[in-house]
Amino acid sequence: MSQNHLEEAIIEEIAGGEFEREPVPQSKLKGWKSFLGMYAGEHAAGTEFVIGPLFLTTGVSAFDLIIGLLLGNLMAVISWRFLTAEIAVKYRLTLYYQLEKICGKNLVTGYNLANGILFCFLAGSMITVSATAVGIPFNMEMPKLTDTMPNGITWVIIVLILGAVISLIASKGYDTVSKAANWMSPIIVIAFLACGIVALNQLGVKSFSDFWNIWGEGSEPFPGQLKYSFWHVFIWSWFANAAMHIGMSDLSVFRFAKKPSSGWTTAAGMYVGHYMAWIAAALIYAVYIRTPEAQAFLSNGEAPPVAPGPLANATIGVFGVIAVVLAGWTTANPTIYRAGLAFQAIVPKASTFWVTISAGSLATIAGLFPAFAMKLLDFVALYGFILAPFGAVIVFEHFFHKQAGIIKNYAEVATIKFNKAVFLAWAVSFGLFYFISLQYDVFLSFVTLPAWLLCGILFLTFSKWFYNKLLQ
Repeated sequence: MSQNHLEEAIIEEIAGGEFEREPVPQSKLKGWKSFLGMYAGEHAAGTEFVIGPLFLTTGVSAFDLIIGLLLGNLMAVISWRFLTAEIAVKYRLTLYYQLEKICGKNLVTGYNLANGILFCFLAGSMITVSATAVGIPFNMEMPKLTDTMPNGITWVIIVLILGAVISLIASKGYDTVSKAANWMSPIIVIAFLACGIVALNQLGVKSFSDFWNIWGEGSEPFPGQLKYSFWHVFIWSWFANAAMHIGMSDLSVFRFAKKPSSGWTTAAGMYVGHYMAWIAAALIYAVYIRTPEAQAFLSNGEAPPVAPGPLANATIGVFGVIAVVLAGWTTANPTIYRAGLAFQAIVPKASTFWVTISAGSLATIAGLFPAFAMKLLDFVALYGFILAPFGAVIVFEHFFHKQAGIIKNYAEVATIKFNKAVFLAWAVSFGLFYFISLQYDVFLSFVTLPAWLLCGILFLTFSKWFYNKLLQ
């Protein structure tokens, strides 16, 4: 064993055995069932109660919603299957270690720090959603998602307890995260289905024609909202998880898969969570906006608030509350797990357990502030836009390195700590399309794919230029 490999083996032992700096061994590989529950649970989240109503507030038509979600989620599944899972099974490395081989230690450290922090804030919003539901059966005063600060000691205690339990599960590693999701996801799925059926009944929908009469043509958007078309729905549903699939974050998950075909299990998340659950949540909200409370908001020129716990409780009672708590839980678990791996890559000799607990603590602190959950939609779009282009570096190197005449894992081969080809490719693509988005008020998800493609092409171009100069 070389000195380098010996050192990495020692680090692995110290870190706690999640194979942060080596390929996952054959003995630890998992079949497709391990991923099915996790993706169903992660993407049928409490936040679906926030995202689903978005489509109603934007006045989208029934056709644009149903077909847009159908095709957009299909593209997301295909991205996971043929890009993320394909590369993950080939190398069986975490996103962070794979990027380190390409980018160099110094460059990837900045990426890992940003990625880990963003994951923590994302998990924090999930903890918030779960916590807002906990107090309902006990008539506790919970903050609204429109509130900025905690509203009392009761709220703080609930968030801290939830955050501690979620962090502890995440710290136990992928196996425990997967098992927890497999247990909880059926409850969440049944709850969303029940919510949709009850809401249809409350709306007086007895047939598809009744549904079409209510929603078929859409409506004018609510105050402060953009009018959504088919393309908004299609692109949004494809890139809502851009950081996970084209951004390659889920290399860290699918490295445990026996076969790339496990990537098809993401369909459980996309069509249960991002299809059925979004539509069900929109239907619940449609019931709510008929209430005097919601009409009062509309008459004042405001969009009625979205509160996952109360919406679910009003529809199917305590079972809905339990589902919201579990749904936030099953999404926060793998998110904190990913954040822990990101921080682990920065301090490889640190214990995986304590690094993940630290990530969970940061997420819990973020969860104390409801405003983070309220900005979830904007945050997810920005998060994917920032991080997805780094995934293009991995994808384009994997598929096109021979055609482009570049060296794979250049930073590792050349023993450099900062690959300027990667940085320049990301900086140019991010800067150009972020400017376009701001200057021309373009929906940020619309420019995620162009930024991703440009980053990949520029990476190959800059690498060729820099490598040729260095190799002469």
